[in-house]
Amino acid sequence: QVALVESGGGLVQAGGSLRLSCAASGSILSINAMGWYRQAPGKQRELVATISRGGITNYADGVKGRFTISKDNAKNTVYLQMNSLKPEDTAVYYCNAPSWGTNVYWGQGTQVTVSS
Repeated sequence: QVALVESGGGLVQAGGSLRLSCAASGSILSINAMGWYRQAPGKQRELVATISRGGITNYADGVKGRFTISKDNAKNTVYLQMNSLKPEDTAVYYCNAPSWGTNVYWGQGTQVTVSS
């Protein structure tokens, strides 16, 4: 089992920045990647960014050039640096960690609100 704990959400004005953190604990070696998803009210959960064990990153088109995903292996933590935030980035952001098997782990979510 893997536990994911997010932090760093909050309220920010448009154009501002936030950094989200996701700390993983438990069976870390069972994870093959980590990522961030978000879900806005009335919308489906969508991919924001992922990072593989080897450090390969992938971003949704709408956040490319503004968001950066990174990780600190020593701390078992993944970060999402969000710059130039827009009101449409407002959502609950979830940390995600798929395993090498069939399990997919999720954090509890952290609210990001961007005011115009």
